[in-house]
Formats: sequence, C-alpha cells, structure tokens
Amino acid sequence: MDYVKPVDIAAAMIESGRNKLRLAPADLLVRGAFAGALLGAATSLAFTGAVSTGQPLVGALIFPVSLVMIVLLGLELVTGSFGLLPLPWLEQQTSPRSILANWGWVFLGNLIGSMAYGALLAIALTNMGTMQPSGVAARIMQVAEAKTVGYAALGTAGLVTAFVKGILCNWLVCLGVVMGMTTNSTVGKIVAIWLPIFTFFAQGFEHAVVNMFIIPTGMLLGAKVTLADWWLWNQIPVTLGNLVGGFVFTGLALYVTHSPTLPAIMTTSNEVPAE
Repeated sequence: MDYVKPVDIAAAMIESGRNKLRLAPADLLVRGAFAGALLGAATSLAFTGAVSTGQPLVGALIFPVSLVMIVLLGLELVTGSFGLLPLPWLEQQTSPRSILANWGWVFLGNLIGSMAYGALLAIALTNMGTMQPSGVAARIMQVAEAKTVGYAALGTAGLVTAFVKGILCNWLVCLGVVMGMTTNSTVGKIVAIWLPIFTFFAQGFEHAVVNMFIIPTGMLLGAKVTLADWWLWNQIPVTLGNLVGGFVFTGLALYVTHSPTLPAIMTTSNEVPAE
C-alpha cells in the first residue's frame, strides 16, 4: 500500500509551501490563471449537472474534478496556498512579505483565469448575446445575486455569514489538498481529494476563486449586481474567511499535531541554559 503517514504528510506540507514560495511571479500568474479557469469550468459543469437533473448533489459529485486536475498538474490556487505557505514561516524559513507577495500574484492569476473563462462561457451560453439567458446561464445569475445582494439584504449578519461560510469552505478545500498528499498513486489522489471537496460544494459554502467566476459571469449575463456588491459583500469577507479556514483549521492544526520538527523546537525553547 502507498499510504503516507500523517507525520510525513506534515513534512510534505512544509516542503510544498517552500516550493510554492520559490516560484517566480510569471509562473504564479500562469499557474493561477490556469487553475482559475479550470475551477470555473468545473463550476459551470456542476451547474449543468444540477440543472439538467434537478438534483444539486449531482453538481457536488461533479465539481471535485477541478481540484483533482489542479493538484495533479501542479497549478496554483490562492485558497490552497492559505493553508500551506505560512508553514515555512512557522519554521522560520521565510518572511511574511514573501508569503503576501505570493498570495497576491496567485490571487491575481486566479481572478484573470476565472473571469476569462466566464466571459467566454457567457458568449457561448447566449450566442454572443443574441439569446436571453436560460438554463445554466439563468442559474449562474441567480447564484451571483444570492451571493452578493442576498447577503447585503441581511446587513452585518450577511457579512458574518459570508465570512463563516468562507472558513468552513477552505477548511475542507485545504483538507482536499492535504488528502492528495496521503498517497502516491494517481487513482488514490483522485479519491482522496474528492471526499472533502464534494462535502464543501454540497453544503453551499463560499470559495473565493469559485466566486471569481460565478459573480462576474452573472454580471455579464445580466445579474443585478454591482462591483461594490461583489467585493464588499462577498469577495473580501469570503477571502478572509478562506484564509482563516485554510491556515488555522487545516495548515496550523495539522502542523501543531503532526510536524516532525515541532517537538524539537519546543524542547529546545524550554531547556534551561547551563550555568
């Protein structure tokens, strides 16, 4: 069997964070854009499955194809990086400035790729604007409005809800990234990644990069959403929630309990110097 033990997974998480921090901005942009487009494609496919069958769980079963492809191809999602990049910093191997720069480039790449795919899909679904949105297009508009003006109607409660759904989402998404490290076989990685990603999507939690596709695409199709609605009531609170969920609930939690270097660090810091 090729199962990787948790202590080795923790070491792999730290090494993955180091490798990501070594990437040049151009690589981060290209890999981020590719990942954003794939996530958008999987989201539209999931909507297609849900609309055509009338069963939302069908869409949730389909959606994990995105993260499987992203992980296997070594692409970049800022949400996954939220859970991995701070770990080398905890090991005192990088600086907060390097982490923030990396997140910034990947976020931009994800945004470009998601919006580019969304623009192309809007053209395809409406025959270049000659048809009224229906089916999947209408569903995208509906979800875009629910994720923005729907939260705005709730005021502070809407902001808190978006933030908390962001936490819950990226706890599971980063678990998907980590689960991919539990095996060295391709089939094993597919199955391991599928489990938490299906769980997040089926419950309607909030993913920052998915929303980079849904909301601007909905706006292109005619959803009654402004740029302020998008960023203030969804993108910003959801991104912050994703950061907390990915780093605190996944990366930090697994690092604290499984890191092979942490016990040595703690022992060294607690030793009384010889006189």
